[in-house]
Amino acid sequence: MKNREQGGTVVKEDLVECVYNKVGFTRQEAKDAVEIILNEIKISLAGGDDVRISGFAGFHLRDKKARNARNPRSGEVVLIRARRVLTFKPSQQLLITTNRLVHESKNSG
Repeated sequence: MKNREQGGTVVKEDLVECVYNKVGFTRQEAKDAVEIILNEIKISLAGGDDVRISGFAGFHLRDKKARNARNPRSGEVVLIRARRVLTFKPSQQLLITTNRLVHESKNSG
């Protein structure tokens, strides 16, 4: 992925490029594959299902109750409405791998 060396942000197009290079799909097939996976995750979450990708992470929608908060600038009490929030929990394998890769890149530089 082009941004990996730059320390930048990996975007969807970078994922498409990676699938294109590693799997041998055409660019359009790689784009479609990435879109299908991301859309299935969105649809599952919107339907109230958790998504767990073994060896990577889990995604979970959870409901938060309405609550009162305080505007730090004015001190005014503000109502924060009830909402759903998406949580991301990395797998143990992902944590180990990323920590190892970060450690190796610091030692090689």
